[in-house]
Amino acid sequence: MDATLNSLMAGEITLTTIILWYIIAMLVGAIGGAVGGIIVGGKHMGNELAAMMGSFFGPMAAAPGVLLALIILLFI
Repeated sequence: MDATLNSLMAGEITLTTIILWYIIAMLVGAIGGAVGGIIVGGKHMGNELAAMMGSFFGPMAAAPGVLLALIILLFI
């Protein structure tokens, strides 16, 4: 665990840090999608349904970009 935290603080890109950053990006994408869903469709569909749909579709937009960026950073 200490090695993982040290590599995150040092900015080293390893397979472990890629997986960790990918999971963090998915969670942030889900939260952002839920908030965006409530703002856009909360009045028409209800806040709960809009948040659930947004949290499903939010990470779909963030995942490919984050994964591609992490792979590029691995080779730099």
